[in-house]
Amino acid sequence: MTQTHRSPLQVPCPRCRTPVQWVEENQFRPFCSERCKLIDLGAWADGAHRIAGEPAMDETEIDEMILRAERGEMGKDD
Repeated sequence: MTQTHRSPLQVPCPRCRTPVQWVEENQFRPFCSERCKLIDLGAWADGAHRIAGEPAMDETEIDEMILRAERGEMGKDD
């Protein structure tokens, strides 16, 4: 039985699009470098990257909702 050696999967770096081999030795995967990894992390931290969806409620809105629920004022829409 002969073994065939497959070449590792290559994916584009999400930041700079440089081809990256998807191997355990690449500690920055899916990024090509620590620099691209940190730039991407910074984009998430400053809000440039977001996951689409409804905005989260702030604490004031949550407190108001709890008070309405305790007073029995919650409608079917809440």
